[in-house]
Amino acid sequence: MGVLIGTSGFSYDDWVGPVYPAELPKEDWLRYYSAEFVTCELNFTFYRIPSPTTLAAMAGKVPEGFLFAVKAYQGITHERENPTPQIEQFVDGIGPLMDAGKFACILVQFPNSFRADPVNREYMKRLRDGFQELPVVVEFRSRDWITQQTFDELRALGLGFCCVDQPQFKSLVPPLAVATGPVAYVRFHGRNYAKWWQHEQAWERYDYTYRDDELAEWVPKIRALDAEAPLTLVYMNNHWQGQAVGAARQLRMLMET
Repeated sequence: MGVLIGTSGFSYDDWVGPVYPAELPKEDWLRYYSAEFVTCELNFTFYRIPSPTTLAAMAGKVPEGFLFAVKAYQGITHERENPTPQIEQFVDGIGPLMDAGKFACILVQFPNSFRADPVNREYMKRLRDGFQELPVVVEFRSRDWITQQTFDELRALGLGFCCVDQPQFKSLVPPLAVATGPVAYVRFHGRNYAKWWQHEQAWERYDYTYRDDELAEWVPKIRALDAEAPLTLVYMNNHWQGQAVGAARQLRMLMET
């Protein structure tokens, strides 16, 4: 399917004006979004397990060929106490997307505290068993996972590796382009060094406007990923006031040149 470019989320009040017309009803935001983009990463599913009814309605608002990536519920990735029933509920919730042919993969985003130790490596195997054959991509926040051992284990489990663009602090994952599963995946978090660790509101971390040259660094990397995986998904997470939409448009143009 090639490279699909979109944004991390679409339902932001601060997008009214920069992205959505003021007179556009909120229930039409997704339809408006899907008129330009062919994919979206759903993040609200991190905070609550989605209901089938909710995702069936969302599937009905986008055209054929549109794909959703769905972030795993935080109980599965951050609490990790008893993931099996939560995984079962989560898979049931995303069922309508799969039935409609509009499901791309599950994004499993672990916290920085999820370190590369034997217990956590075993936990990834439990997730693979729980999600069975569904496509799953793993995002690590701790740099100690970035080893050949990790990439080999991901490939053995059929799990994708989430590539990231973000500030290059020593503890964070570097901007590598690696494909380990059937879905290659890239998230652009912005490079807001000043607000990454010190901020009052969560959105401040993602308040960043990419320059063309910064995005251009990724063009050959994304093309390489596209050559390795059947599907490559790219999402802009610098969402404050619609900057993600601008970055997605910029990258799309750069990829076409």
